[in-house]
Amino acid sequence: MRTAQKGISRRTFIIGGMGLLSYLYFNVHSLAVKHYTVAINGLPQEFEGFTILHLTDLHAKKYGDQQDKLIRLINRQNFDMVAMTGDFIDKDNPDLEPTLELIQGLAAKPIFFVPGNHEWRYDFSIKSSLEEHGVKILDNKNAELARGDARLWIAGVDDPYLHRDKLEEALHGIADAQPKLLLAHAPNIFKPAAESGVELVLVGHTHGGQVRLPLIGAIVAPGQGLFPQYDYGHFTAGSTNMIVNGGLGESTLPLRFCSRPEIVLVKLVSAP
Repeated sequence: MRTAQKGISRRTFIIGGMGLLSYLYFNVHSLAVKHYTVAINGLPQEFEGFTILHLTDLHAKKYGDQQDKLIRLINRQNFDMVAMTGDFIDKDNPDLEPTLELIQGLAAKPIFFVPGNHEWRYDFSIKSSLEEHGVKILDNKNAELARGDARLWIAGVDDPYLHRDKLEEALHGIADAQPKLLLAHAPNIFKPAAESGVELVLVGHTHGGQVRLPLIGAIVAPGQGLFPQYDYGHFTAGSTNMIVNGGLGESTLPLRFCSRPEIVLVKLVSAP
């Protein structure tokens, strides 16, 4: 009887181990599509339903030949602009080609980019390559999207995690009451953004923790330590919304648990 029990125990252990490995592989390589609907005060009627594709933290990861798996998923979605919030290369793999392949495969929409902590060493070469592919770099700058007489301001800061952000400079020249969207790499920007009256902030950096525990969330996130407050999802402070995107790639270890790589779609609607 003992021999049979040991046999069952070994078999169960092997099956369980294979199941865990399969689950971990699935978490790293299967892409999720996450949808948010965000109510914006004073949203012009012309921008009702305006949808932002938010991409972040690729870390030079490849999804098929020339990113075809990722591009096919993206181009099945409906969106009006693309927001890219940094760490598209990795400091240990500064290959920009996976990012350029992704950009070349996207539907023709306005693309805005802010750098992350993995890009700062390669700022000049990365920015020039992205601009050659039609990407607008918002490193402490802003731009406007117009629809008729209405507009949406798109501001961006350099990486808050490395304290390179200059929010006042990024918002300079925005004197009207039209809604403001802020792109940043890390969620450290949330409090000053809320104090500045920004309606929507899109960030990445945390990877959703990469390893998440059910009912608890991320165990750790860079810059926030253990059990971080702003690890993943939708946060609000007054009329300011922040979306923390779980990202497309991994850092340090190619591991995810309860945190699949994702693309995010944010739909804007008028606040009641």
